[in-house]
Amino acid sequence: MGTTPAKITERAIQRLKLKQLRLLIAVGAQRNIRNAAREMNISQPAATMILKELELDFEVTLFERGNRGVTPTIYGETLIRHAKLILAQIAHAAQDLDDLGEGRSGRVVVGTLLAASSHLLPQAIEQLLERRPDVSIKVVEGTNEVLIPALRAGDIDLVVGRLPTYRHRDDLVQEKLFDEPIHAIARTTHPLAGKCDLSFDDLKPFPWIIPPRETTLRRQLDQFFIAQDQYAPPMAIDSISYLTNRALVQSRNFIGLVPAHVAALDIAGGAFVRLDWHVPFGKGPIGVTYRKQEHLSPAGSALLAALRCVGETLLGA
Repeated sequence: MGTTPAKITERAIQRLKLKQLRLLIAVGAQRNIRNAAREMNISQPAATMILKELELDFEVTLFERGNRGVTPTIYGETLIRHAKLILAQIAHAAQDLDDLGEGRSGRVVVGTLLAASSHLLPQAIEQLLERRPDVSIKVVEGTNEVLIPALRAGDIDLVVGRLPTYRHRDDLVQEKLFDEPIHAIARTTHPLAGKCDLSFDDLKPFPWIIPPRETTLRRQLDQFFIAQDQYAPPMAIDSISYLTNRALVQSRNFIGLVPAHVAALDIAGGAFVRLDWHVPFGKGPIGVTYRKQEHLSPAGSALLAALRCVGETLLGA
C-alpha cells in the first residue's frame, strides 16, 4: 500500500522549499534542466537532485526525459500550476504588507473584457475608491484566453466581462451579474444610418470589424455567417482594440458589433449610430470570475461587492 495523501502532505510541508518550486517552474518553461539550472544559477547535477527529491516526496514522476529535453507529465503540469500560485500568493502577501506600510488599504488586480470596460468596472472602481481611497488598483485588459490562465496562476484576482459559453473547471467561480445584448453600430454618415427595419441583406455590401477568433462573440458571428449561405464580408478586420475599431468605424463605412453599454457612450456622444438591425446572436451574461478555493483579499472582496452592486443597477437599466 502506498503512502497516504496525509503523509505526503505532511512530508511536503516539512521539506518543501521555495527554491524547489522556482526550479520546477523554470524547468517547465525551459523544457531543459541545464537551461533551467543556469537560470537559477545552480549546477545541472544540483537541479537534477532537487527534481528527484520532489518526485520522491510526492511519489510521482514529474518529467519525462527525452533526447530533446524534458516534458512535464500530468503530475508535473499540476504541480507547476500550484507552484506558480504559491509564489504568486507570496508576492501578493509582500505587496499587501508594503501597501499597509505605505498607508494604502490593500491592492487588487482585475482583468477586464470589453463588455465590462465602459460601465461596470469603472463604476465599481468608483465605489471601491469611495470606501477605500488609498487602495491600489491594477487593471489588465485582454480576452478570456489570456486573462483566465493569469487568474488561475494568481496574477489576477478577478476577471470581469462577458462570461464564456463553456464552463471552467471547478477551481473557478463564474458569477453572472446581468445579461447584455450586442448592437450593430456605424458612423453617422453611413448609408444605412437612419434607415428602419434593416435586414441582413442590407448589411451584406459593407465591410465589418469583427471580434478575435478566440472570443465567444466571434464564434457566434461565424456560425451566423455560415447560416447565411456561407456569407463572407467584402472586407473584415479582426481586432480587439476598441480605440482602433472606433477610429475605423468613424473613418469608413464599417459595421461594428459592440456590447450595448459600450456602444451607449459613443451613441449618446454622437460618434456613432445604432443601426436598426436586431443582432440575432451575442446576447449573453456579463459577470465576474474568481478562484474558488481561495479567499479574496479584503480589497478584492470589496471590489467584488462593488461589482455586484453596480450589476444590480445595470440589471434594472
